[in-house]
Amino acid sequence: MKYRPEIDGLRALAVVPVILFHAGFELFSGGFVGVDVFFVISGYLITTILIEDIENKRFSIVNFYERRARRILPALFFVMLVCIPFAWMWMLPSQMKDFSQSLIAVSLFASNILFWRKSGYFAAAAEEKPLLHTWSLAVEEQYYVLFPIFLILAWRFGKNRVFWMIVVMAAISLLLSEWGWRNKSTANFYLAPTRAWELLAGSVAAFIAQKNGVQKNNFLALLGLMAIIVSIFVYDESTPFPSVYALVPVIGVMLLILYATKESLAAKILSTKAFVGIGLVSYSAYLWHQPIFAFAKIKGFTSDYIHISLFIITFALAYFSWKIIEQPFRSHIAIPKKLILAFSLIGFSFFLFSGYLGHKNNGFPQRLEKAQVVFLDYFENSLPSWNYFEKTGIMEKYWDECNFYDINSYRLKNSTRKPISISPKCTLNTSNKEVLFIWGDSHAQQFSYGIREKLNHRFAINQIASSGCNPQIVYENSDVDYCLKSNYSALAHIRKTSPSIVLLAQNVDHDIVIYKELINEINRHGTSKILVMGPSPHWEIDLPELLARNLTNVPKRLNKHRTNATIKINNDFIDYFTNYKNVIFVDVISEFCDKSGCLTHLGDNIKETITSWDYGHLTPVASLKIVNTLISLLKI
Repeated sequence: MKYRPEIDGLRALAVVPVILFHAGFELFSGGFVGVDVFFVISGYLITTILIEDIENKRFSIVNFYERRARRILPALFFVMLVCIPFAWMWMLPSQMKDFSQSLIAVSLFASNILFWRKSGYFAAAAEEKPLLHTWSLAVEEQYYVLFPIFLILAWRFGKNRVFWMIVVMAAISLLLSEWGWRNKSTANFYLAPTRAWELLAGSVAAFIAQKNGVQKNNFLALLGLMAIIVSIFVYDESTPFPSVYALVPVIGVMLLILYATKESLAAKILSTKAFVGIGLVSYSAYLWHQPIFAFAKIKGFTSDYIHISLFIITFALAYFSWKIIEQPFRSHIAIPKKLILAFSLIGFSFFLFSGYLGHKNNGFPQRLEKAQVVFLDYFENSLPSWNYFEKTGIMEKYWDECNFYDINSYRLKNSTRKPISISPKCTLNTSNKEVLFIWGDSHAQQFSYGIREKLNHRFAINQIASSGCNPQIVYENSDVDYCLKSNYSALAHIRKTSPSIVLLAQNVDHDIVIYKELINEINRHGTSKILVMGPSPHWEIDLPELLARNLTNVPKRLNKHRTNATIKINNDFIDYFTNYKNVIFVDVISEFCDKSGCLTHLGDNIKETITSWDYGHLTPVASLKIVNTLISLLKI
């Protein structure tokens, strides 16, 4: 296979935005598309190698897997090995247990399946998982296992028919991803069936290039380059992925593969020493960046200056592992076949055993002081038991029966968007009292307890608040999407009952335009007051874990580890909704935070009076506190 330096340059264009995206730089809001670029490149390169081997009658499945082992495993094993002592020193038991499970999953080429199963609305912060990024390696490895077998079996039908088989499979996978992001978004993101079309797009490009050669076309090559660049800066986390949106960078890569000859401007740009140099170490850079940023996050090192430093460290380590690890292992002279086989078996065995020990021993809690273990055990909330919720009655206190989300399915790790029924009491008013209606997501639910405890004598409390559903105007009912069902039902209830007060609240992604539309619509139905709740204080790490790290000196207020994005949202809403007709903006952050930091607990008993059980959901005691402010604002 002829070396194409522009492909290495393309790797650089993929890896740098991914790292900057994970570092939190908003400019690179679509940097995650770098993974999709990698998928297309992998599909192209592997298919090209396989076609050449099959046509030249030198294909060997053993040799193919040996080459993949040389390319993937040495650097991966090295990074995993380096992670273990830092995990031991810095991770809490729950984190260590999750990390141990990921060691097993990576060794079985199944980390994408693990992270799919472990992800969810209340999941631990993804940024703290050192091996989270290996989900994409797992997808590629699954492709490496299955695609060569398919190709060698299908080749008997003729090269042209094999090409069209691949086109059909890619189309089916793309259609599946379109269905997936609407119905099973987490599975859609992580699993191979909905990612396969990106790898197969590279395979399609390989067949075309192998038949026609690379055709010079400056315009199409530059168009491909611009498609990738635009998606990096225009897309963001709200963009459904993978979906038809991913066609932009994917087709961009295909255009570069097919039309960026060495004489083209796009190839000249990508073939510069800087691009090629970064591309050569891109695999190691990708391996290093997530553990580096994850452990920095765990230790609370989160400023932009630190992230820039970590970016530099990532590439320094990438160069080291490329030079010292990757290159020697790719040499058949330095590392013969028998040695690479032994190395692979030993590595897999070591990480499987290490992961098993960490999982079996629940993350080795004996590493911590007894008081820390007891404290963290109080807040232990893993599925399906949800121990913390069960013993504190959170779901009952926050009226989960008014949630269209199927919590029971989620607890059994069978998340679904299909709505369930809510309790009749959520929308009933059997008294002559005025109605106070709570509408939003789980961050609206958190105000329910305090309101019912302190305002039940004055109002009939109604509620439709579904986990993960921002309040929005929805005019059509749905039996397949619980958020559409929730918002449609909430608006229908307002039209029917004209509640005196409507409370609107959500987690993040507040949009002033959407809120203005909501307010105008609610006002049309006779509501006299609308409470727009600002975001609650958000923490970069779950608050109980932050406090557990130094139980001998728990601060009443904490200034570090706050999430700045919610502060900006809050300030924007204060400016916009001050003196807005019929609207009272409730500055929740100011209720808990001042210049010295945000309240971590409200009384002597930290466990009972902590303000949040996770990254930002208010506890019942904090819910009661904020309602005192509501009473003052409502003048009742």
